[in-house]
Amino acid sequence: MRRIDVIVIGIVVFAIGGAGYLGLKLAGLDSIDAGIWSQLVLVGIILAWSFSYVFRVATKKMTYGQQLKDYEEAVLQKRLDELTPEQLAEIQAEIEQERNKS
Repeated sequence: MRRIDVIVIGIVVFAIGGAGYLGLKLAGLDSIDAGIWSQLVLVGIILAWSFSYVFRVATKKMTYGQQLKDYEEAVLQKRLDELTPEQLAEIQAEIEQERNKS
């Protein structure tokens, strides 16, 4: 995520809070109650995002992890493509020998 994305998300969160406050005030709540409810909604949104972040970290579904996995697969595929048919047959024979041992 770029810095500008974080800034935009921060502005949007504050705008949602302000709009929620104004909406609740227009719905008839006094200033204190509207403030409490709008803050409660914003804290709920932030907690939900935080828990989703922790879940993505725990399951390694983050952008960096996916990019690293894609890179490793590309490097291995490139190495495989560079092998001669004889080298490939030799490696496959070694794999078969190891499978037969186990």
